[in-house]
This record gives sequence, structure tokens and C-alpha cells, in this order.
Amino acid sequence: MDNLHVTEELCRIIAQTTFATLPSPVVEVAKRIILDGIAVAVAGAGEEGPRIVAEHLKSLGAKEVSTVLGQGFKTSPVSAAYVNGIAMHVLDYEPMWSPPTHATSPTLPAVLALAETEGATGADVIAAFVKGCEVQGRIRLASQQYEPGHLKYHPPGVVGVMGSAVAAAHLLKLDQQQLRNALGIAASRAGGVMANVGTMTKATHCGWAGSAGLDAALLAKRGFTGNTEIFEAPNGYADVFFGAAFDFPALLAFGKPYRLVDPGFAIKLFPSQYATHFAITAALDLHQRIGAPTLIRAVQITTPVMPYVDRPSPRTGLDGKFSFQYTTAAALLDGAVTVHTFSEERRTRSDMGTLLPRITLVQSPTIPGEMEKMWVETSVELTDGRRATVRCRGPKGFWGLPLTRDEHLVKVRDCLGMRLSKVDCERCIQLVDSLDRLDHNGVRELMAITSAEDSGI
Repeated sequence: MDNLHVTEELCRIIAQTTFATLPSPVVEVAKRIILDGIAVAVAGAGEEGPRIVAEHLKSLGAKEVSTVLGQGFKTSPVSAAYVNGIAMHVLDYEPMWSPPTHATSPTLPAVLALAETEGATGADVIAAFVKGCEVQGRIRLASQQYEPGHLKYHPPGVVGVMGSAVAAAHLLKLDQQQLRNALGIAASRAGGVMANVGTMTKATHCGWAGSAGLDAALLAKRGFTGNTEIFEAPNGYADVFFGAAFDFPALLAFGKPYRLVDPGFAIKLFPSQYATHFAITAALDLHQRIGAPTLIRAVQITTPVMPYVDRPSPRTGLDGKFSFQYTTAAALLDGAVTVHTFSEERRTRSDMGTLLPRITLVQSPTIPGEMEKMWVETSVELTDGRRATVRCRGPKGFWGLPLTRDEHLVKVRDCLGMRLSKVDCERCIQLVDSLDRLDHNGVRELMAITSAEDSGI
């Protein structure tokens, strides 16, 4: 097929995709990722950025129909998707995709917000989520941008808005022409500059993408128009963001196979930028070997070329999420990397201030930047003359190193437990496990449980 009717053909394929057409492995994977996304958002709701945005939205006033996770109030679907997307991404803890993006946090908040207003079943939620994730995965594959160091835009800000529009279109039952318009509208909301990595604004890339794609679908339902050939048009979406390298056949291979299962996803065990997980894993191994961290004289980290993760002295704990040096120091000092690792209290502690200047980062062009091929090596020199070196080719949860269900549930319970009671945590897990069998009342119960402002424990 030529490139003249790409958007039309893509929308035809998407419109024909229903819950009944989804392979059962895709459904099971979707439920696992939805659970991870909800848990991470509940944990993230207590962070400063989401709380500021939640208060901002309250001040604007809105129809109270869609749940704001972990904040104890409802707002409009578009606003709920916005703040929930921020909460789902603020910890940088949701699953990682290949090529790199955060597909969950722009899509799932839009799906959950609309599910309440549209009376959606659990099967509706799963189908919408899968379709939204798949179009993002296909766009990222077609972009051929595998190495994070080559990115100019933050991927979820570019592809997330298209995924959100597709997911919302499913729940709103848009026809093919309306979906084409929704994608045309959504394309003009795409963006997100990499310079904001390490600030509160980074998380808004996901929140904005989720809300803007949802808004685009709502407008298209009312008859609002956009370019109905937005992928192939000169100065259109593919041309502007990806140029001549964009692989249109890869985009149109939607669902063949689903990117949710091939290559699948990586579940994060640390709340930080994914490349740092390689350094963290190596440093945690070294922590066990070296004994007292006070013996460390010097540290060298060898990584791929990733300039935006080279932050020798991050300004804040949040900035430290995107620092090879800071995450390595935390792992060496504490033997663990948790949500608290990136607090201001931990960033400013004296032991961190002492160790960071002793760390040297070497970014080698000989190491592939593609996630599945990269590695990170960390060497420690001690004051007694001993040396130790560990090379990590992939953290636990990485492609080829999957977590068991029980291992994943440790993370889920830890995140949910930050704001929910133990009873509500287990009920939330139970509801998502049976999501494909829930009616609209079950979906609303899930949202009601996750709206709690605090655990009440």
C-alpha cells in the first residue's frame, strides 16, 4: 500500500479491533499493566507536583464526574485524565516500553476517566487501553528512534496524545471518520521538550497527552474537524516529528503482533529513569561486596552516550531520578533505591554530598544506547586498595528477566499501601485481576477505592 491513505487504513483497523478480537495473552498482560499503573498513580498522588495541579483544578471548578486518584475529589474527565496522568508518571515508576516511551500514563488515565462517565465495563476498559498502547507502540516502532540519546522530544508527549485519542474513541464509540478527525486534532497537541526532564513539568507531558487526546476525541464526537490524513500529510504528524525515516508499514501492522506481548514491557522496580536501573543494579551488588560505604575512595560508571542522564550534582531529589551519579550513590550508600531516595531530605544529607564528587561518569560511544543491547559497568576503589567491578546487562523486570506475579505484587502493595488500607489494597488487586469480567458497577467500585486521600491507618 502507498502512503496516500495511511490514516484511513489505520483507523479502519483500529475501529475493527474489539475486546472479542484480542488474544487472551494480550488481555492478561493488559490487566497486569493496568494494575501497575493504578498502583503507581496512587503512590504518586502524594507528590508535590500532582498536589499542586489538583489544587489548581479544584480552583477552576468543573463538573464532578471523574475520580482524581488519591486526592479525594472528582472533576471533569479531561481534568481527571490530566492530573492522574501526572500522578502516574511523577515517580517515573510505570512500565517501560520498547522503543522507549511511557505508554501507560497518557492512556490509562483517559480510559479510567471516561469509563466512569460512559458506564464502561471492564472489558471496555481493557480494549480501549490495549488499542491506545498499541498505536503508541506502533508509532514508536515506525519512528525508528531506539536510542534515548537521539531524542529531541519526550516520547510520551508526542505519541501519548495519539494513544489517548484512540483509547477515548473506543469508549466514545467514534466511527472511522470521527477517529480520523480525533487524530488530526490530537496531532496539534503533541510535544514535550526534553529540557524539562528533571522538573515537575516532565510528568505533565504524560498528563497533558492523556487529557489532550481525550479532549480531541470528545471534540470529534461533536463534529469538530482536524486533518483526516494527519499521518501522511506534508507537514503532518509523521513528517514533523519523525521525517523521512518514518516506517508507514510498521504503523499499519497494528496488532500483528500486539506490542504488549511482543516485545512486551519492562516493569520498574526503582522509581527513576530506566537507564539508571542498570547502574542501580550494579551498585546494589557492589554494596553487598564492599562493606562500609565510608571506605569508598572513587567510583567510575561507564554507560552509553546519554547526556541527559549525566547529572553529577542534581539540583533536587527529583532531578536525581535522571542522574547516573546520584542513583549509583544512593544504591551504594543505602543498599536500596525507593521513593524516599528522591526526597529533598535524602538529596541534602552529608553522606551524599561527600560521595557524589568521588564519582566519575564515562559515556562510551562503543556501548549501544538501545535498551535491549546496552550495558552499564560500575567500578569502586576502596581506601584499603581493594577494587570491585560489576557490569549489568539488564535489571530484574527487564526483557528476558521477567518478574513473577508475586514479585510484582510486592511493588503493587507497596505503592497502594502508601495511601490505601490493607483491605482496600487487596480489593483493588482483586478487582483488576477480574477486570475482564467486571460490569460498570465493578469499574466504579475500583475508582471509588483508589480515590482515597490517605489510608486512614
